[in-house]
Amino acid sequence: MKSKLYCWQIIAVMLFMIRPSGLVADVRVNSTGAGDPERRPIWVLFYDKGEGEDAYLRGVINAPQVTERARQRRLQRGTRDILNYMDVDIPAEYIQQVLSSGAQIRIVSRWFNAISVLASEQEEAYINDLPMVKKTNRVMRVSRRFIKQVDRDPDGADDANIQYEDYGSSYAQLDQIGVIAAHDSGYTGTDVWVLMLDTGFMTSHSVFSPERIVGEFDFIQNDSITTNQDGDAAQQHDHGTATASVVGGYEPGSLLGVAYDCSFLLAKTEILDQEIQIEEDYYTAGLEWGEALGTDIVSSSLGYIDWYTFDQMDGHTAITTQAVDIAASLGVVCVTAAGNEGGSTWGHIIAPADADSVISCGAVNSDGILAAFSSPGPTADGRIKPEVVARGVSTYAAGTSSDVSFINASGTSLSTPLVAGATALILEAHPTWNPMMVREALMMTASQSESPNNQYGYGIIDVMAAINYSYQITVGDITQDGLVNVNDVVLLLDWILSGTLMGPDQIGRADFSGDGEVNILDVVQLVEAILTT
Repeated sequence: MKSKLYCWQIIAVMLFMIRPSGLVADVRVNSTGAGDPERRPIWVLFYDKGEGEDAYLRGVINAPQVTERARQRRLQRGTRDILNYMDVDIPAEYIQQVLSSGAQIRIVSRWFNAISVLASEQEEAYINDLPMVKKTNRVMRVSRRFIKQVDRDPDGADDANIQYEDYGSSYAQLDQIGVIAAHDSGYTGTDVWVLMLDTGFMTSHSVFSPERIVGEFDFIQNDSITTNQDGDAAQQHDHGTATASVVGGYEPGSLLGVAYDCSFLLAKTEILDQEIQIEEDYYTAGLEWGEALGTDIVSSSLGYIDWYTFDQMDGHTAITTQAVDIAASLGVVCVTAAGNEGGSTWGHIIAPADADSVISCGAVNSDGILAAFSSPGPTADGRIKPEVVARGVSTYAAGTSSDVSFINASGTSLSTPLVAGATALILEAHPTWNPMMVREALMMTASQSESPNNQYGYGIIDVMAAINYSYQITVGDITQDGLVNVNDVVLLLDWILSGTLMGPDQIGRADFSGDGEVNILDVVQLVEAILTT
């Protein structure tokens, strides 16, 4: 009896600690406007979705933006209803009333029932007085740090393997993570879509082919041009070109990407001035756009720390963290950089790498030694981070000095697309695996899966081993990290409280009592099991 009472007390404390999802992060603000010093980007959150919400409650959802491909992916891999509240449009009259203040629209987020606008202090005050407005928050911005100057390597043959000459200098970085064996087995990313969130893309480069680019959008200039255009810095497309080429470039004799038969959705979400400027509303808009079009994977090297404390790297606070968790619940595998803060005063991972359903990536060199800049874990709530590592030191990639140029570059920005490409090969082999299953397969077959730590995570990935992973359901391992502990209790409570739609895999892990249902009694038994082991 005492044990039961103690379990309930623990659960009560956890219920108090779990924060409701939503765009309500309490963060330190230091954001600026775009071109107008008197205006700054702000989020405007609404209480409801008006008549659309009434229709939703009657079971009627009109969501033409969600393609059939996206619906099928949600059905196969998601944990929510195929169409749900987040697909309901924000009423046009709500948006118009906000804009009547004189504010300028930036993006609309169905997921967060919010819009972002450029507004002055006076306009923001007017907006806050509108009856449908819940609150306003600043849109956060950060300058991403470069690791080192890119080394140009136009010949691209320094570490090529004669037996696999088509790979050119990309051979070593792929062989290190088991990609060559996967290619030899016929896995190249066919029919898998990858969304790239980055600075822009030199799509005329020889490693890209037009037929594999299935969609593109520039969220900075609000058009469909993701290559450089008037107003862009000359280097605007450098970073995105490099990362996309590592995921799926194809130029035999020079470079092969991990998933060179994948298809791309290209989203230009970062502003390059003297530094790369990342704004979270563009990130969110790009992610929502790609998810609705049907992407299977998102690869991003974005990160936020400037307005957060380490205590807020908890998997709940940052807007981008919430966004990738939503995407994962809709069946999208989310891969992101752990960050390049290993030698900085911050010294931790960055958001959204703290999300519990993301695959965060650290960086190693060609010998498998951790890069000094690679951000270490844990999260603020004690979870091991990063999940895995891949080569992020002198990674070979496409350059932009010409359509046939190649470079070596460093950073977790470069290890991330290697891992993202790996997930494309896994999904090609196992198209019904959900994001957490893909994540588990990578982690449980990586080089340090038996002894994970907060530098290497679970280690260097092995793609072929992950493809061959014998997937087993461990009752109680809700987070799918191979452990059963308090983190599983927290996630299970979150599932129950949020009404998460659970598939057979989730029910198998969460149904601790074995009665075919998942409820608070399963949480009690899970806590008891943890306390007695």
